[in-house]
Formats: sequence, structure tokens, C-alpha cells
Amino acid sequence: MPVRDVLLAALVALIWGMNFVVIDEGLDGMPPLVLAALRFVVVVLPAVFLVPRPPVPWRVLLASAAFLSFGQFGLLYSALAAGMPAGLASLVVQAQVIFTVVIAAGWLRERPTAGQVAGIALGTAGLAVVATGRSAETPLLGLLLCVAAALSWATGNVVTRRAGVASGLSMVVWSAVFVPVPMFALAVAVDGPGEVGRSLAHLTLPNVFATFYTAYLASLVGYGIWNSLLARHRAAVVVPFTLLIPPVGMASAWIVQQERPGSAEIAGGVVLLAGVAITVFGGRRARNVTSAASPDAGEARPVTV
Repeated sequence: MPVRDVLLAALVALIWGMNFVVIDEGLDGMPPLVLAALRFVVVVLPAVFLVPRPPVPWRVLLASAAFLSFGQFGLLYSALAAGMPAGLASLVVQAQVIFTVVIAAGWLRERPTAGQVAGIALGTAGLAVVATGRSAETPLLGLLLCVAAALSWATGNVVTRRAGVASGLSMVVWSAVFVPVPMFALAVAVDGPGEVGRSLAHLTLPNVFATFYTAYLASLVGYGIWNSLLARHRAAVVVPFTLLIPPVGMASAWIVQQERPGSAEIAGGVVLLAGVAITVFGGRRARNVTSAASPDAGEARPVTV
């Protein structure tokens, strides 16, 4: 892999790692589902008029939108709004790699390798340590919502895998078409029309910055670079760079928000990340369904935003 491409892969990991703190800061004074809906509005417009629709049935786009966009990010934004620390969230959502292998084994009959089984066991133990040893700054609701976001992400990975989707930027843009309206509708149901209207009428600089960062940098620019790398190199070479995301996420949260996870959270996080790494590398000889370990991804070619 040339040095230029190594730097590009590291840049994407940096963008995606910082994404969690940006979202968390953008939630100030903004209902989480409204901020998530705004993100997808910006992803769709004007890109939907510039990017061709992928050659897949509409039902596949709808399923991708339901799990990889609506479910994953609705839950993730809600987790951060409920008090889940941004840095820790960047690590916990990587449990989607483990969930993806387990769901694929049951649904697609894709038998995991011995290495993946070991990684799943280790990652599950790490997640349990994080859950039981979490500090007072990590509410149970936030943690559960974050795990649910990882589960939704994993389900979407397998849905697109089963459909044989060659994921890419077009999937990101066109699946996002289905998200804003139901996300806004859910926001109205949860927060009330008055609060939704107030937040939209009083957008702050952090709200706007978070919207454009997540839509343009994390989604469009990030996936544009990532897909170009996957087109030139084997997934087994590119995908491991996503393991840089949790360290970047936790470091940025420490710098920007002075977030300091407890010792048990750090220990459990290290074990979880080790399990994810073993699952990724342990599946190289099998059909790879775990290669989208980004915070903001399907299989070897990510499909989330």
C-alpha cells in the first residue's frame, strides 16, 4: 500500500474518530433525532441529483436506510444525548463487528472461523466489563442505546450482504432519501412539535457545524476516499485502519471534553477492541462480513453515513 494511500486511510479514520465528539457537541440545545434528521437532509441534497441510483431494488435501499441509517444513528445520537460519553461510544459501537459475524452465522449460515469465535468471546467479555464497571458518568440508558445502535448497524450489514450489494457512495446517498421524513416525525412524537420547531428556529453554530461535518466530511468525503481505497487494495489491507477510530475518538473526547473513562471502562474497552481486532483478522480466510468497522460501515465497502 503506497504511503499516499496509507495517509488517506489514516485521514478517514481521523475524520470518523472525531465524528463522535462533533455529534456530542452539536447536540447542545438540539433534540438528538432532529440533529440526525438534519444530517441526512444535507447528505441527500444536492448529492441525490448528482450521484446515480445504485442498481439495487428499492426494498434494499429501504432496508439499508432502516438499519444502517435510521436505526443506527437515531440510537447513537439518542445515546449521546442520554449522557453516553463520546469517546466511550466510539469504542462500544465497534461491537457491531462482533454482532455482524454472529447474525451472519445464524441468518446467512456463514460459519465463523476459529479466530472469529475467539474474537467474539473476547469482545463480549470486554463489553460486559464496560457495562458492569462503568463510571457514574456513563448512564445505563446511554450504554444500552449505544449497544442497540451497534446491533442495528450489524443487522444492516447482514441485510446488505444478503442482497449482494456492492456498497458505495451511491448507497450512502440514495438510502439516505428515506431517512429525514420519518426521523423528523419520530422527533415530533418524542419531543413534541414545539420543541422541534424551537430547535430548528434557533440553530446554533455547533448544531450547524455538526450537521455539515457529519454529512460532508464523515459521510461523503470519508466514504469517497474509503471506497477509492477499497477499489485499489484488498479489504484485508484497508479495513484494519478502522481500528484507529476508537483511539482517535477517545483522544478527541479527552482533549475537547476532558472525558476520562474509569479504569474498568478502559480495561473493558481494551479487551473489546482486542476482540474486534481478532475478529477482523481472524476472518481473512473466510467470506468477510466484518470489514465495516467504521463508526459511520457494511462490509468491505461501507454503506452507512
